[in-house]
Amino acid sequence: MYVYIKQLFDYICSFVMTLILLPILIIIAAIIKLDSKGPVLFKQKRVGKDNKHFEIYKFRTMRTDTPKDMPTHLFNNAESFITPIGRFLRKSSLDELPQLFNILKGEMSFVGPRPALWNQYDLIEARNQCGANLVKPGITGWAQINGRDEIPIEQKAKLDGEYVKSMSLMMDIKILFLTVFSILKSEGVSEGGPKKG
Repeated sequence: MYVYIKQLFDYICSFVMTLILLPILIIIAAIIKLDSKGPVLFKQKRVGKDNKHFEIYKFRTMRTDTPKDMPTHLFNNAESFITPIGRFLRKSSLDELPQLFNILKGEMSFVGPRPALWNQYDLIEARNQCGANLVKPGITGWAQINGRDEIPIEQKAKLDGEYVKSMSLMMDIKILFLTVFSILKSEGVSEGGPKKG
C-alpha cells in the first residue's frame, strides 16, 4: 500500500518543487554555460527498478573531456576534471536537482538506492543479492546518509537492502530529514571514491 502512496507523493512533490525552483534551475544553468564549454545537463545511462536502464539527468559539473561511463571512484584525479562551479554544485548536491524530471517521468523516487551506472556490475550484482534493485532508485537513500562516497560497495548494497526491507513513510521522512543535515555539513563527499590509508 505504501508503494502507491510513495508514488503519489513523489509525483506531486516533484511537480510543485520544479515550479518553485524553476528560477534557481535557470540561474544554475546560466552559470554553468558561462563557467565552461559544453551542455548544461549531463545525461548518463543508469540502472533503475528491476534492473531496467534509464537516462539520469544532472547539472554538468565536469569538463567535456572527462571519460564517459566511468564511476568517479575509479578516477586517478577526479578533482582535475571538475569545473569551478561544479565543485560547489557537487558539495551542495545542487547538481542533483534535474532528477526532479526523472521523478516526474516515473523513473526515480525522492528516496531509494542511488542508481548505479549501467557498467557498475559489482554494485548491481551486490544489490541484486539483497533485493535493492526491486524498488525505484532515489535522489537520496539510506546508504547516502550512512557514508555516501566513503563506504565500500558491499556495505552500500547491504544498506540499500535494509532500506527495501524496512521501507515506510517514517523511514523516508527520517532519510529526507538526515539528508538535509548531511548536505549542510558536506558529509561523505569524497571525489575519487573512498580514501585509503
